[in-house]
Parts: sequence; structure tokens; C-alpha cells
Amino acid sequence: MANDGTGQTRRDVVKMTGAAGVAGIAGLTGCLSDGGGGGGGGNNGDYPALGNFPVQGDKVTFGFNVPQSGPYASEGKDELRAYKLAVKHLNNGGGWVDNWEDLSGDGILDKQVDYVTGDTGTDSDQARKQASRMISRDNVMMISGGSSSAVAIAVQGLCQQKKVMFMACLTHSNDTTGKDCERYGFREMFNAYMTGQALAPVVTKEYGKDLKFYQLYADYSWGKTQQASMKQFFEKEGWTQVNSVATPLGTKDYNSYLSEAANSGADALFLNHYGLDGANSLKGAIQAGLDQNMEIVMPLYNRPMAQAAGGAIEGIYGTVAWDSQIDNEPSNSFTKFFGQEYNGRVPSGPAQLAYAQTLQYAAAAERAGTFYPPEVIKQLEGHEYSNLGMEQETMRKCDHQAQRAVPVVKGLPKSEQKSGKYFEIVQITSRDKLGYECGQGPAAECDLGPYK
Repeated sequence: MANDGTGQTRRDVVKMTGAAGVAGIAGLTGCLSDGGGGGGGGNNGDYPALGNFPVQGDKVTFGFNVPQSGPYASEGKDELRAYKLAVKHLNNGGGWVDNWEDLSGDGILDKQVDYVTGDTGTDSDQARKQASRMISRDNVMMISGGSSSAVAIAVQGLCQQKKVMFMACLTHSNDTTGKDCERYGFREMFNAYMTGQALAPVVTKEYGKDLKFYQLYADYSWGKTQQASMKQFFEKEGWTQVNSVATPLGTKDYNSYLSEAANSGADALFLNHYGLDGANSLKGAIQAGLDQNMEIVMPLYNRPMAQAAGGAIEGIYGTVAWDSQIDNEPSNSFTKFFGQEYNGRVPSGPAQLAYAQTLQYAAAAERAGTFYPPEVIKQLEGHEYSNLGMEQETMRKCDHQAQRAVPVVKGLPKSEQKSGKYFEIVQITSRDKLGYECGQGPAAECDLGPYK
């Protein structure tokens, strides 16, 4: 463990900082009983029981609820690799933990970190059952997961009811931190609204104004809000939507939908599909020759999806959560230690989100000096950080939506795809050019609910 030369380890310093923070909170709120601290997970005796607090025993358990089957399984499996690596680093040091001053590398608040996993199957009901089991049987203090916004929203709502923290992984619907926001949920991933803001100017510069476009979208929360955001921001650039058509999640054959799009008279086709669905719809469009007469846009990409689509992504614009080509210290180190752990595998954007959200929760608990959820929440609300490789960020207090940069990318030809590189990064749009005020956009519909 790191030692600062004064005889104090980094663990000692973290504990002292946490105690000072709690003392300050006590002075402001009067919620601490005696200021003495309870140890064993951080002041258990100073706060009332809430959710699964206080932590019992010498371990704190997390729940990782991801799709290990269904159309988003590839994304879920990469998320799970990153979650396991985050737990390893929290308990033993390594990775980003060595550079985060709030973390010690020997667990969290004197507790070793354990975890349980669940398979959401990309189904909301199944995901809630898995999360309920984690909360009631495994006593998890924090759940993370995603890859489907409908799943994330369902689990986030359950976590609010049960007073268990939810650190959302991959969820892109505006509703997650909009009308379905919750006090107990936090999202690092940007949303469809921000994709529209970042993507529309770049695509318009490439293809011009006054184009007519046709949209296919996945028929659930994410697809609906993405369709609406694409319409909003491309029409702002002078484009005109001629039609938009919902498609069921899990569709394998898109030929009938693509045929209607081809005959619509539109100049461009937007495919608001993700995971294996996205790979299937894009490959279908290319095989049908739609790219000969229409521009194709894939608003949200990721590495597993691009890998499945292969050469079909050539020249097609979209956005990604994160990419290993982003050249800064956090991104480069994450790519390096993830590859070292998994036989040279290049991490995906969902993996980066999973790792980051796990450490964000751990660091917030250390700053709070307790696992008591309302105090952990207060440490995350308004938190400023720049250690995830996505420039300066803020976890906004009003809606728990990270204000962050958005990478805009273009698919590479098959001949140039190698070693996890599938995109050309066209630009990383700064958070200063994105986002919206707390009373605007999706945030206008957000009511976070109570702390307790």
C-alpha cells in the first residue's frame, strides 16, 4: 500500500479525510449521534438502518446485473469483465485505484468487496427479479448494470424503493435521467439528447442541409427517445423527417422495414438499433444496397456491435460512449490493464462505463466515511472529476446526469479494422457545446424523489 513518508498509509489518510467529512456533515445537519464513529463500514452507529445499511460482517457486496443472454449479451459480457476487474483493484490495488486519492486498494471503509451477478436477458421483468434477489438475499449495497434503458429504468426504480444505490452502466434513453430519474440512480453515460447535439452538426457538415430522412427505431424507451432527439436536432439543422417506424427488440430480419425505407424517397436512413439488433439492421441495409442511394447514420455504436457488423460500418457516422483510441492517461491506462487482465482484449465503451461507475461509488463512500446511502448520494451530487478519460465532468445534482464530452466517430473499412479498432474518431465534442439547463430538455421532467 502507498505510504506518504510520514508513517501514514493512503488508507490512513482516506480514513481521516472521511472522518473529517462526516464531522462537517454532523455540524450542518445534526444527524450524527455522538461523533464517535462506528467503524466496521463507516459509522454504522451514527445513522439509522436504511435499505441494506448497515453493512454486516467484513464484506460489502455489489450486484452486477447485466445481459448475459439476448441481443445485448456481447455488451453485458464485456461489462462483467470490467466489474470483476474493478473489484479486484478495489481489494488489492492496481488500475485506476492507484491514482484515485479517495481509494486505498484494500477494500472500502475496512470492508473487502464481494459481488454477485445476474443475467437480465435484456428483459425488464427478469432484470427486476434478479435485482430483487440481490437486494433481499445477498444484501447488496449497490447495483450496477444496463445495456438496455428499459432494464436500467426498471432496476433503478426498484433501487429507489429499496433504498439501494444504482450506478447505471450503459443506458442512453433520455428518460433514465429525465422523467424516470431517481435519487438513488446516477448515470455516467450521455443520453440520446446529447448524441443529437453532438452528431447533427458533424453529419450535416458532411452531407449538407435540406435532406429528407427516415428513421427505424427500437420500440422501447431508448429507441423512442433517440428517435425524438434525432428528429429534434437534425430538423434544427434544416433536415426533414419523412417517417419513423418502430421495430421490435430482438428483430433478426429487417428486410421488410428496410424495403419501406428504400421506397420512401428519403435521402438518409437512421438506424436507431443497438447490440446484435444494430449489427443485423446495418448489415441488412448494406446487403440490400441502400447505401447506394441513401446516406446511413447509426447514432449509437459500440465496439462489440461494430465487430459484429464488420465492414458494413464503413463510412457510417455515430457516437460511442468511449473508445480505446482516445489518447489520454486514464484511457490509455484502462486499455493497458484491461488487456493485461484479459489476454490482450481491447475494452469496449460499456466496459469503461462499468469499471468507472464501480469506482465512483467506492470513492463516494470513502469520502462520505460511511455506506449510509443518503451521505453517499450527497458525495456524488455535484461531484467534479476528470479521471475517466472524458475530460472535465460534473455529476449534476439536479438530475444525476454526467455532463461530459461525446465522441463522434465514423466506421472504418473492414481492411482497416484490427486490434479492437473499428472507428475513426471524427471529433470529441466538449461538454461546453452539449447539455442543457436543469429546467430544460430531459431534466425538465426529472423529479429525483427523497433521500430516505
